[in-house]
Amino acid sequence: MFPRKEVEKMRVTKLEAVDSIKYEAKKPSQAAIKNEHDYLVAENLTKKLLERGLINQSEFDKIMVKNRETFSPFLADIMA
Repeated sequence: MFPRKEVEKMRVTKLEAVDSIKYEAKKPSQAAIKNEHDYLVAENLTKKLLERGLINQSEFDKIMVKNRETFSPFLADIMA
């Protein structure tokens, strides 16, 4: 499977005290949830316009940028 030299180089680290790792997930506000919903609706409508040939790819891209600016979805930073 692995050449012997590769296996000898591998190291396994056992994590102790996993409970000490703290992560707080913030609950989104109602406004954030509404923005996310509105963004998804706008995205679906824009995709339908593209699929039906009512807009071209360039127009689609411009509209989606505007949608991200308008609705600020949760993942907007990685979508850009």
